Order: sequence, then structure tokens, then C-alpha cells
Amino acid sequence: MNHPSLRSLIDASEGVVKADRIIKGGQLVNVHTGEIYPADVAITGERIAATGDVTVYEGPDTEFVDATGKYLTPGLIDGHLHLECSKLSVTMFADAAVRYGTTSVISGLDQFLVVAGLEGVREALREADASPMKIFWGAPFKTPYTLPETTVGFTFGPEEHEETQGWAECFGVWETVAEFVLNRDEKVLRALELAHRNRLPIFGCAPMAAQTTINALSAAGVRLDHESYTAEEALQKLRAGMSLLIRESSVAHFMNENVRTVTEFGAQSRHVGFCTDDMHVADIIREGHLDKLVRMAIKAGVRPVEAIQMATLNCAEMYRIDHLVGSITPGRFADVLIVDSPESFQVERVFARGELVAENGRTLRAPQPPVRTPALSPAFRVAPLAPSGVGIAAEGDEARVLVVEMDRTVPFVRKGVEMTLPVVDGTVRADLAQDALYVTVSERYGKNDGRTVTAMINGFGLRSGAIASSAAPDDNNIVCVGADRADMALAVNHLCEHGGGQVVVDGGVIKEFLPLPVAGIVADITPEAMAEAEDRLEAASRALGCELPSAFGYLIFLEITAIPEYAVTDLGVVSYTTQDVVDVLLPAAN
Repeated sequence: MNHPSLRSLIDASEGVVKADRIIKGGQLVNVHTGEIYPADVAITGERIAATGDVTVYEGPDTEFVDATGKYLTPGLIDGHLHLECSKLSVTMFADAAVRYGTTSVISGLDQFLVVAGLEGVREALREADASPMKIFWGAPFKTPYTLPETTVGFTFGPEEHEETQGWAECFGVWETVAEFVLNRDEKVLRALELAHRNRLPIFGCAPMAAQTTINALSAAGVRLDHESYTAEEALQKLRAGMSLLIRESSVAHFMNENVRTVTEFGAQSRHVGFCTDDMHVADIIREGHLDKLVRMAIKAGVRPVEAIQMATLNCAEMYRIDHLVGSITPGRFADVLIVDSPESFQVERVFARGELVAENGRTLRAPQPPVRTPALSPAFRVAPLAPSGVGIAAEGDEARVLVVEMDRTVPFVRKGVEMTLPVVDGTVRADLAQDALYVTVSERYGKNDGRTVTAMINGFGLRSGAIASSAAPDDNNIVCVGADRADMALAVNHLCEHGGGQVVVDGGVIKEFLPLPVAGIVADITPEAMAEAEDRLEAASRALGCELPSAFGYLIFLEITAIPEYAVTDLGVVSYTTQDVVDVLLPAAN
């Protein structure tokens, strides 16, 4: 991220150096004061030099941009984004997001980290610097996030925090999962103590948190949280001194619920921001990105200026980056949106780092991803999977099994249900009549012999075939759900042989395949191509019988142990309550 000298910033803002560009005739939305008034904006290099009457900043080479009749707002900030879950590389995601006014994101780049280590993170940050979208990186509180610890390519602990918290690119500690604080995890507490010493903010993750949990997190210095399932929970976090990020993702739709903290409960909006967390590219192209959240908040009853503050300055202040972004003020990055009106908030032109980068929903320059290094091309070291390798060993003709059950009412949540399932040749078999399918996780790094573990799952509804993904936070091992063992083996082996991706298989035939060659989790393809691929994958999954809102949206999160009540990992089925692997074979009923 380019940081000019203090002298050059002063020279530009005093008019000693003339502006490269002036946006004239617009109405400035001042997110600091809540005012809207006529003001021109002078831009020198990548930074804002001045606002208001900027005549003195005009020079012979100054370019003028006419914004008559339009409104000027700061570029939008996504307060918590797992960029990799878009399956787009940094360059390509930037191309998708900036066209809708998102010029900055906060991310831990944790999926690059667990696959490719610190060099993978460095590569992604360099890639962002060459794009119109800034990444403000938070060092993950630890990796893997899982309890118990699953297998990843790179672990991240206090020693890595000692190094990375000193990076200029590090702006805090990312995604501090509540359970690790409550468990007094020594490594995590050391990371948080380092953050306090270095005066870095701590970002939290506490879904469905009890009041005592919220109190403990606040006492530990957690500054903000993006995981509130109800408005009441969100309000309790605000009351405890934490800032609130309202999440509206492709699968987790919490805007209309959590914005009630402002519209109904009367909480002040200045400590509330927005995030998307995880987005399908098809949804971005159809509906927009952060601009959509601004419109949703306005429709829910938030005043337009407040909604714009929530998407800009509020977020910047939470993360202590408001000296760089979040407002149209001297010295900040020249991220300026020209919109039709604050009420309808349709983004017409986007300036990022002082340059016009998008207009009317289209970027002006074709994205150019960098040449990939070996750091982001690690091999898959999974043992070849045979159909007979899918299944749970059991005796007799039938077995009582703890089956992981998808909760169709609450996104991502998995419960447990007991089912009696057939046993054939010493292996528990799927029962389509009960929607009891196989789910496997194949360890991809070769640290655990590249083995595959099997559990049973309910809720996907597949009548045949299999779906699989190597993009699967928090560890990006290969997760697969299927009705047919041979199709599952084909799906897993296909992903290994082709360097990762997402696949739908039926009857021994690859129905759809999306290659994800960059770290096995993202691709250098256009947002439009990714959206089309996502639609094809979901359509193929529905053809197999899946009725979930998003087959792959739910599939990829099965390995996350921080989501109640059960997760499926390369260690087996993990209980959120006991934070340990459980035996899925239950004692026979009396």
C-alpha cells in the first residue's frame, strides 16, 4: 500500500502542488458531520488534497470531472470478508467489487495462509496493491481455527504474531473465535497480549453468544464482532462496548434482523458497520456488493446519511484506519463514489486511489492477475480414494448412527439426529429414504497420510451422485457429500488430479467442474465466468436432488468447528459443545 511522505501530503493539501484531478459540481456527503453540501474535491496522486472551494488547487494540467447534480460519498468498506470464499483471486475479486463501490476490505486472508503460509499472504497483499481495491490485513488469531486442531498446511501462533504484528500491512488480530478465549487458550492469549502491547485492535467472532461470553470478550479487548444471529444479541454486544458489524452474505442474511438495533431499539448507529463475510460472485453481479447493504439499511428505516456512514467511516473507525479511508477528507485515499442520490444509492462512477476505475457497473480496465509463484501452487497429497474407502466400519446388519443434520432454518448450523442405518459387508451404508448420505473429508497436505474419514449427513437431499470442494474453510481439506461411493471417489480423485476445485459427479460422469488452481481455492477467471460456473454447479446439484439454498454454500462450511453443533473434519465428527471428536456409532437400543 503506497504511503507518500508527510511533506508531500502537506504540499498537496496546501496547494503548493497542484491537483491532478478535481471533481466539480457535486454534493458532498460528509460522513463526519452528517451534512450534505456543495463541494468540489481536489485529488493529488492517490490522495485527497482538499474539499470545498478548491480553485487554488487548479493547475494547467489538472483534469476536471463533472459531477453536477450528483452526490459524492467515500468508497465503501467491507468490514469482514473471507475474500477467498468468492473463489476469485484478489485481482478478480477486486474487479467484481469495485464496480459497485467497494474500494477497501478487511480480511485475514486466512485461507491463503493455511494453504500457502506467510509467503502466500505476502503474495496476495502484493496483488491487492496492484488492484483498485485495498486489503487491510488482520493477522489471524491462530490457525487452524478448529477445536480440536485439524490438519492444515501452515499453522499460525504466537511466534508468527511476533513477526507479523510488526508488518506495516497488519492492522489487527483477525477472527478471534470466542471458544479460544473462554478456554483460556495460552497461544491465543499470548497473541492478544501482543496486540495490546502493539496497540492493535482485536476482531471477534462470537455467534449466538451468551451475556457472560460477551463480557469475557469485551474484557479481553475484543473491539468488534460480525456474528450476531439476533438483534438482541447484537444490542448486548454494543452495550458491552463492542462495535457491531451487520453481516449480509450470500447465505447468512442478517441485515433485516440486526439493523433493528438501530431502527427499533434506538442504538446509535455510529458504532455499527457492514460486512458480507462470504459472497457468491453470481450474487454480487446480480445484486451488488456493499452498495446493496446500504440500500437494504435505508429500506429498513435507517437515514441515508447514517447508512452511508455505516458503510464507510464507522467501519474505518472500528479498525482504526480512518486516517487512511472512510471519508472524503484531506490526506485520505482518494476513494470517491459518484452516486445518483443518497436515498436510492446507485453507484455511477468509482474513483479508487484517485483514478476512475469503474462506470455504470463496469470496470474500465481488464484485470491482469500476476504470474503465479510456487507458493500458491501446492500439490495435493491425498491418498487415492477407492469406493470401498467411503464408509463407517460396523458389525451386524444395521447400526445406530449419530447423523449430522443440516438446520434448514438457521444458516450453516448443524445438529445431530440418531438414525438406524443398514450395514453391508461391514460398512454403514447411505439410506436415501431417510436422506442419510455419506460425507467425507480428505486431508490434502499429506501430514496425516492424506487419509479420508467418513461420517453420515442429513439435509442435502441428494438422490444420486456426489458434490465435492477443495475450497472449504477453515482448513481447505477436500469435503464431499454423496449418495454413491463410487461417485464420491471419482469426485475426490478428480479434484486432487486437477489441483483443486469444485465438482458435481453422477453415474461415473463429471457433470460440472470448476478448476481452482490458485492454492486449490481460487481462480484467475472473470467474475462473469465465475458467476456462470457457480450457477452451473448449483443447477447440477439441484438436478441430483439438493434443496438447500446453496449446495456448495453449505458444503464448504461443514469443516468449521466454531459453528454449532457438529462439524466434519479430517479428524472425524467434532462436537461444538465438547470440542472433541465424537464416536458416531451409538450403542444399540435396548
